[in-house]
Amino acid sequence: MLILQDMTYVHPDKDALFTHLNLTINKHQKVALIGHNGAGKSTLLNLLAGNLHPESGLVRTDEKPYYLPQLFGQYDGFSVARALGVEDKLHALKGIIDGKVSEENLSLLNEDWTIEERCMEALAHWKLDTIDLHQKLEHLSGGQKTKVFLAGIRIHQPDILLLDEPSNHLDMESREILYDFIRTTNSTMVVVSHDRTLLNLLDTVLELSKQGIAVYGGNFDFYVKQKKTEAEALNQELKSREKELRKAKEIERETLQRQQKLDARGKKKQEKEGLPTISMNTFKNNAEKSTSRIKGIHEERTDAISQALNKLRSELPDSDQMKMGFDHTHLHYGKILIRATNINFSYARSLLWKQGVSLQITSGERIAIKGRNGSGKTTLLKMMLGDLQPTSGEISRAAIKTIYIDQDYSFIQHQLTVYEQAQQFNTRLLHEHEIKIRLNRFLFIKEYWDKPCSSLSGGERMRLILCCLTISNNAPDLIVLDEPTNNLDLLTIQILTAAINEYKGTLVVISHDSHFLNEVQIERAIHLP
Repeated sequence: MLILQDMTYVHPDKDALFTHLNLTINKHQKVALIGHNGAGKSTLLNLLAGNLHPESGLVRTDEKPYYLPQLFGQYDGFSVARALGVEDKLHALKGIIDGKVSEENLSLLNEDWTIEERCMEALAHWKLDTIDLHQKLEHLSGGQKTKVFLAGIRIHQPDILLLDEPSNHLDMESREILYDFIRTTNSTMVVVSHDRTLLNLLDTVLELSKQGIAVYGGNFDFYVKQKKTEAEALNQELKSREKELRKAKEIERETLQRQQKLDARGKKKQEKEGLPTISMNTFKNNAEKSTSRIKGIHEERTDAISQALNKLRSELPDSDQMKMGFDHTHLHYGKILIRATNINFSYARSLLWKQGVSLQITSGERIAIKGRNGSGKTTLLKMMLGDLQPTSGEISRAAIKTIYIDQDYSFIQHQLTVYEQAQQFNTRLLHEHEIKIRLNRFLFIKEYWDKPCSSLSGGERMRLILCCLTISNNAPDLIVLDEPTNNLDLLTIQILTAAINEYKGTLVVISHDSHFLNEVQIERAIHLP
């Protein structure tokens, strides 16, 4: 069981991320934790794991959970064994086998005589047979690092799992192994993920937001249906309030017009009767007071309706504010953009593929590049873009405008502020307030404008890239995406998907996210061995 009781957590910068949070996750429950980038999902997992401590309140678990992080850079100097928390046991076992049967070695091993065999079996289960336990993590790919930490589950057999984006960087074969584990395990688990297939394997969805945690008792598809129902009810109430506001303003206008007619009629009557000036002034003052009182009553009513309307509008999904409005590329459909014949690339004198790769990409196509982790997908992209030259074979490229969004979002210049980055794409010489309107539309409010881009999360960087493209409004001929959904929240994936589906040019994508590939209407795939 996992329990949060009246828990408050304050960032080192003194901003409160969670306030009086309460949550209970029962034994064997499988929970998806979702929310926008910056909502605090990873922080909450770290609090449950005991890696962070709350400002106040209680965090309680039945036993120490097994935690799989989203990022692995801090482990690069570790050996695989140390990252898995078995280095001391393996060292003790080796010492005992070598004749050093000391009290310290026996205590460290704690009669876990099968630890080495379990490690090798767990790595083999994740297709990491060639990985040495003493190898440094910095020499492994992103997918291999993820699989090392997933192998740790098989080694330690924990009852509680906290998994932060566990399918990131995994190829389809490895994802299927992960999905099968989630289906069959009895472990209690909390999973942060954007992987729709994975999310549908979990029985409860927790939505984390500034308002706290909302619980939905079903898988992700159930959550989507519930959110749709909520959105429909919200839109219906919004329309009703807008109608009410129009009616209130109409009644106010008619009442004031009626009062003005009565006042004018009364004034004419008094003028006709020849009343003294003092009486006329008294009548005028009374008429003005009456009009002001009527106006005040109606303004009070319309203000109340307007406030309620603004509150409802603030609850609309953020994605409703973000529209791309791309211009269309001017290339004619079917123009050959890239042609490669039997290309290959050599790393340390060893060719990447046993046979060279041949391909042709024409304008208007939507193509996925598929292959296992380490099969050379990113290398192929870089050769297609001209960033690498093939060791053998031939490749030709048309003179086209290309946008390449890689896994590190290097499209974004870290030394610039958010506003300065947006200005880099202001080719239409928009005024400052127009740039800021577009930043606001993509959820970069005033507090973000002077922030350095280096401080943004992956999802925020992707949103800023999309915002920059709307500012330039000059659609590229070719968009290339390398694992675009890694580290993105579901809202940003939704925004990205909508943007790609608006785009009429050529698309090349590396992604293991089958749901995303279906959503962006991929037409064919290039398979690497």
